[in-house]
Amino acid sequence: MKHYLGIDLGGTNIRIAKVSEDGQILQEVKAPSFASESAEVILENVFKQIDAISDLDTVSGIGFAVPGPVDQEKGWMNMASNIPALKHFPLVDRVKSRYNLDVVMDNDANVAGLAEALVGAGKGQPIVVYITLSTGIGAGIVINGQTISGKNGYAGEIANIIVDASLPKLNHLNHGAVENEASGTALVRKARARINENITHAGQLFDLVKEGNEEAIKIKNEMIHDLAIALSAIAHVLDPHVFVLGGGVMKSADVFLDDLIKEYNERVHPQMRSVEFKKAQLDEPGIIGAAMLP
Repeated sequence: MKHYLGIDLGGTNIRIAKVSEDGQILQEVKAPSFASESAEVILENVFKQIDAISDLDTVSGIGFAVPGPVDQEKGWMNMASNIPALKHFPLVDRVKSRYNLDVVMDNDANVAGLAEALVGAGKGQPIVVYITLSTGIGAGIVINGQTISGKNGYAGEIANIIVDASLPKLNHLNHGAVENEASGTALVRKARARINENITHAGQLFDLVKEGNEEAIKIKNEMIHDLAIALSAIAHVLDPHVFVLGGGVMKSADVFLDDLIKEYNERVHPQMRSVEFKKAQLDEPGIIGAAMLP
C-alpha cells in the first residue's frame, strides 16, 4: 500500500501526517508555522517537519492544504491573508525539487471535501459539494474524485454569494454575502446586537433557540433562509449528488438542518430534491485530504 504526506499549513500551526491510500494516519508531527515570517523561514520549517517523518523513502507524494485560493498551474497561493509571505511564492516547485516527489497544493476547504468524497460521507458519489459552516463559510467541489479549483483557484469560494444585495457591506465581501449573514461569526454578531452582548459563540445562540427565545429563533430562521438561497444557487450550477456539511456550526445541526433541507427543496426544481444532505464524518479531513491530492 502506498503512503503519502498530507501537510496542513495554517496561520498558526503546520501539521504533517503520513497517510495510507485508504485514509489512515500512520504518523503525525505538529509545530508552529511561523506564518508571519519570511517565505524562506516558512519553507525551511516545512522541510524540517517533513524530515521528522520516518521512512520518507516509502512516501509516494506530498499534498498541501493551505488557507487560500491556489493557482494550480503555478503552484502558489493567489491570496494568503494568514500566511502573507506565501502569496505568489513557488512553494510546490521548491518542495518538489527538494524531495523529487509529486507535490500538489489546494485550498483547505477543497482538500477537506476531497477526503469526505473519497473516504468520508460522500464516498462513492460522483459530484460532492463539501460545505464548511464555521467562523466563515467555504466549500470544496469534488467531481469524480478530483477537486475543482478553477482558473484562479477561487472555485468553491462561496462566501461571496449574494443572498440579499440590500444589506450593508461589512468587509471585503459583497453586500449581503452569505458568509456575512449565515456563518458562525455572523450569528454571534447578530445575537450580540439583538439579544445579549455577552454571547461569544454560535452554540449559545442555538441553546437559546432550544429554550424558545423568540429573537434567537428569528436569527436561526434568517440563517436557514440565507443558506437555502446559497445552496440552491450552487445546486443549479452543479446539480450535486450530495452536500456534505461540516464545521463547528454543524454541532447544532439538530436545531436547523431539517428546516434547511425543507427550504432548500422549495427553491430547486422537483427533480433536484433527491440530493442527499450528510454530516461530515471525518475527524481530520484537512490533513487526510491533503495526502490524497497526489
